[in-house]
Amino acid sequence: MRIRFAASVIAASLLTAGAALAQSTTTGAANGAVEVPDAVTLSLQGQQVPSVTVPEQVVVGKLLPPTVQLWPVPRYDQYDYAVVNDRRVIVDPGTRRVMKIID
Repeated sequence: MRIRFAASVIAASLLTAGAALAQSTTTGAANGAVEVPDAVTLSLQGQQVPSVTVPEQVVVGKLLPPTVQLWPVPRYDQYDYAVVNDRRVIVDPGTRRVMKIID
């Protein structure tokens, strides 16, 4: 009886964890969300670049227009950033896709 109960608990735990992982991965990919480490955000503290005004709404997953100048993130070559409409954004330098907006 105890063995059967333990086996049921273990099976339920594995199924629940797998379902949660699948759900979070699918939701993140569907929303275009990309995990940007907090260290990247922290490395931008004290960095001063001019803000560029664009008429489009800047949202995660959208591309920045070519008129927006990108700046390298110190110590993180895989990211660039810009200040657009007075909001700092972290961008994929290869695609110009907004990865994170820092408020």
